[in-house]
Amino acid sequence: MQTATRTVEGAAGMARKLRIERLAHATAEEMQDALANIGVMPDATNLRGPETGLIMIRGRMGGTGSLFNLGEATVTRATVRLANGAIGHGQRLGGDKTATRLAAIFDALGETTAHRAAVEALCTAVAARVEADDARRAAETAATRVDFFTMVRGDD
Repeated sequence: MQTATRTVEGAAGMARKLRIERLAHATAEEMQDALANIGVMPDATNLRGPETGLIMIRGRMGGTGSLFNLGEATVTRATVRLANGAIGHGQRLGGDKTATRLAAIFDALGETTAHRAAVEALCTAVAARVEADDARRAAETAATRVDFFTMVRGDD
């Protein structure tokens, strides 16, 4: 029985992880438009932040080599509690505290059944935009690709 419980919690946890990831990529305008579509600005109390700090980015040479410290990045995080008791977390690169707080509010709304569909619609739209941006960037990069080759001198 515990395995089934863990699986359900694991599936819900993975869905929430994906939601938080997508909300981290959402722009403040996208989230404000989604709030306007919901029609009500939920009453949210800050539990933590929004606060900005630094994290160390680590990398690997060739993806498999030894870890090394690449540099630092600015990150903002926030945790809110809605009036109905739902708690949401938001985090994103950069120092945009408004967008981070909105992401936390949407995460909390995603925990409620009344607004889950609206949050999923926002996350789907954000995922589509991010995928289109990635494809556009890949096409731009491919257009500037240069193939190098080595010519071998024949035996004289």
